Amino acid sequence: MSAGTGASLAGGVHGPGHLRALTAVVLDALETAARTRGGPLPAGGPDAVARRTTALAAPVLPEEGIGAEAALADLVRAVVEGAADPADPACVAHLHCPPLAVAVAAELAGAALNPSMDSWDQAPAAGVIEELTTAALARLVHPEAAAPDALITSGGTESNLVALLLARERAAAGKGPLRVVTGANAHHSVHRAAWTLGLPAPAVVACHDGRIDPAALERTLAGLGGGPALVVATAGTTDEGRIDPLPEIARIADRYGAELHVDAAYGGPLLFSERLAPRLAGLDRAVSVTFDLHKLGWQPVAAGVLAVADTALLGPLSLRTDYLNADDDTEAGLPDLLGRSIRTTRRPDALKIAVTFRALGRRGLSELVEHCVRTAEEFGRAVDARPALRRRPGGIGISTVLFRPVVADGLEPVAGDAVVAEVRRTLLMDGRAVLGRAVAEDGDGRRRLWLKATLLHPNAATADLAPLLDLVTEAADRAAAGGGDGGGRGDTDAPAAERLSP
Repeated sequence: MSAGTGASLAGGVHGPGHLRALTAVVLDALETAARTRGGPLPAGGPDAVARRTTALAAPVLPEEGIGAEAALADLVRAVVEGAADPADPACVAHLHCPPLAVAVAAELAGAALNPSMDSWDQAPAAGVIEELTTAALARLVHPEAAAPDALITSGGTESNLVALLLARERAAAGKGPLRVVTGANAHHSVHRAAWTLGLPAPAVVACHDGRIDPAALERTLAGLGGGPALVVATAGTTDEGRIDPLPEIARIADRYGAELHVDAAYGGPLLFSERLAPRLAGLDRAVSVTFDLHKLGWQPVAAGVLAVADTALLGPLSLRTDYLNADDDTEAGLPDLLGRSIRTTRRPDALKIAVTFRALGRRGLSELVEHCVRTAEEFGRAVDARPALRRRPGGIGISTVLFRPVVADGLEPVAGDAVVAEVRRTLLMDGRAVLGRAVAEDGDGRRRLWLKATLLHPNAATADLAPLLDLVTEAADRAAAGGGDGGGRGDTDAPAAERLSP
């Protein structure tokens, strides 16, 4: 059959009419398929998901198209039935947030218009929206700076890469190559960025309780001999949600003439809350800060930010190419967008951020952030109240809770960790829960494997999460008794009563 409505455009005067009909197909498939899935994850594991998805999606490139409505219905159904749904309270493995409906709606508008954020004549108004949004975020991170600025990025990995790139260029006139100094708790993207940029491998500083040890940092900087250095601290580690001691790190960096970059991809949105912002004391002393909004900001991926203390620091990103930002066009007043990213073609990701900010305001965002932090604290207390479970000693890391079944502690360390790993895989394969895993120091100093719950749901209450603890306890008892199969049942759906849903 012909392409039919599959070739209709989304923009222009008639585009919304085409979209209205097709969006109804998508929404129906989203609703129906989510009910069919019945939980946070499809049951059966990778092979079963692949079979079901292929049955609906193949062939992807047929000789003759099947039409827009049919293609949408089949493939959206396949993706939803086979999704890990962060809107389900039992989907808590990663920094994987359920997006707000208002942000998703704004994303639709941006996709329909398809502005590319690399020249004014492709994104006249979207460029203004981005400028307003980055200015607000820059001022949030560096409230006392004279001329702060921020860039929209694809996420923490790109933000960290650009931060190291800018630091490398600042150090180019110094003595020797830039040395990056970071904690053992740092995100892997810091090491990958150094490798990508041809920098020496980062010097890794020991951590205590998941945070950089200031004494170890001082020893490391003293041993570098005074060359240009960038200390990379973390405000919200991926595994534990820990925040490095930023004021002390900033003082030590100053003492040795080093600059400070903070990866606050997870913790940055604490700044929305007057009550929680003090946890990030010292952040404003960083020359650059990574800040994500597709974590504790409830935006569809991607929504990353790199904030800098002074807009002049972005100078090395400037680039001139005649077809995008010719000198005479710039002199005539056309804004130059090319130096706002290391990418050329870019999505209008600032639009959904701006819509969300306008819709909720700082107070509304604060309430959502505080809800997640409070829910994590309550969840931690719920773990403490269960004799069969044990929480990792110490405080809650932002909204991350590490815990493990007590039955695993009664086994040899390797066997105990194997039980923890099997619990997670069993619940994944059964489609009952999506828990993460993390290796972290226990109260006795040993590193053990823990189950990880990263609570980013802005509406879920502790009561919604309580059944998750029952599932973990049951799966642990089976695994410790030898009743588990190392990977869950994998061939049947879990009984509906055992599966959590919104």
